[in-house]
Amino acid sequence: MEKRTENMICWAVSQLGSTTYAGWCLSFVEDALELSNKIEIFGGDSAKESCEMYKDALQGGTPERGAFVFYDCLCPSENGPVNWGHCGISLGAGSVIHAWDIVRIDDYLEIETLTALTGDHPKYLGCVPLQRVLNQKP
Repeated sequence: MEKRTENMICWAVSQLGSTTYAGWCLSFVEDALELSNKIEIFGGDSAKESCEMYKDALQGGTPERGAFVFYDCLCPSENGPVNWGHCGISLGAGSVIHAWDIVRIDDYLEIETLTALTGDHPKYLGCVPLQRVLNQKP
């Protein structure tokens, strides 16, 4: 587990400052895990949907290193704002790497001060340990 966590984090950190994943936080998180470890995981179509899939393991408090970190967040869509959520990867000690406008690192609670294109602010829902993510069945 530790090797997968470190591979994922190393890949994610290598993307710092990139705009490639702007607006695609879930793709960033999934690519970090999948590409760095040559595996495929099964989650939802949005950060919010993935959070719902892992809700049995959702934990509050400071996320552990390697955990997927989830937020409610209204995002723009053709039919108006939709809660597609937001997500990132915990680096430990309260830091989360995530794709917002760029790939960046923020404190997990300070992410709530960011402003989405809808004017909304993310609301911390909790985190899911990497082991639980890896146990998800299609």
